[in-house]
Amino acid sequence: MDVLYNASVYRDVSGNVLGVFAAARDVTESKRVMREFSETKNFLDNILQSSTKYSIIGKDLKHSILSWNEGARLNYGYSEEEIIGKDSIILHAPEDIESGDVDKMLATAFEHGLAEGEFQRVRKNGSRFVASVVVTRRNDPSGRPIGYLLMSTDITEKKQSEEKLHYASQYARSLIEASLDPLVTISPEGKITDVNEATIKVTGIPREGLIGTDFSDYFTEPENARKGYEQVFSKGFVTDYPLTIRHRDGRLTYVLYNASVYRDTRGNVLGVFAAARDVTAQKEAEAKIAEQRAREEQRTRELDRLAELERFQKLTVGRELKMVELKKEIEELKRENEHLRDSGPPERREQ
Repeated sequence: MDVLYNASVYRDVSGNVLGVFAAARDVTESKRVMREFSETKNFLDNILQSSTKYSIIGKDLKHSILSWNEGARLNYGYSEEEIIGKDSIILHAPEDIESGDVDKMLATAFEHGLAEGEFQRVRKNGSRFVASVVVTRRNDPSGRPIGYLLMSTDITEKKQSEEKLHYASQYARSLIEASLDPLVTISPEGKITDVNEATIKVTGIPREGLIGTDFSDYFTEPENARKGYEQVFSKGFVTDYPLTIRHRDGRLTYVLYNASVYRDTRGNVLGVFAAARDVTAQKEAEAKIAEQRAREEQRTRELDRLAELERFQKLTVGRELKMVELKKEIEELKRENEHLRDSGPPERREQ
């Protein structure tokens, strides 16, 4: 058992020491608590110093830096000896201080116990990096605020990757919107997930009215459209799949769809990207050509019939002429016969 002794002499009425009075206070529990506290403190100090990815900085309410871990040294370039006691303002970008963003974050942490955000941070050499910062309020055992603990990590590469991704996304979006052909993305359930301006124009329906609706609903033959995108999911693509889009005002647009699946980085199918090539003008031209060809064929048939009639007419006229000539010959023969009869001997005339 661990104890603390308190003792004093006691005397008689003449002031002579008679002995010692001692009281022992059991401090076993207190010693255990102090030992555990020391172990915990050492453990946390080890974590603090061994963390090289995260900057962990302790400061008081006046923003004087009190603690500085290895991660902070690597990120900012200051040694612990250089930075302890300095104002943490040297780590902030001037524009963040002037805008009041730093004060707002600290005020939030002071009031609610926690605040976080993304800030430009300044290294010892003057270079900058973007950091994700989490600030917590530090309290004493009675709960009274005594400072702040800042944990941050360099997210410059992450931000650069996000910017590149955003740029690539915007570039791809501009290409999609620049396309004169209707472009759509379709989920595995057959729902429209994105469209371009050309799709809005060809259907007459705004983007928000198209997103989330069934892809096949905008065609004259919905079942045929459904079979088309199901074929894409089963085979991976379709080419020149004929469909007819119906505008909300009833106008029809003939298209040939080309579509393929698109996947995530692990190869899982996310949906279908489909592009519709407007072939209405081509269909109309083909219809006109077919109509012209039909007219020409009809004209040819009519000319052939006319030629046949002309041949028949000629044949008929020829026959009629021959009949007339034949009649003439018969008449002449009759006349000659009568003449011969009239000019012959009387006995023959009487016959």
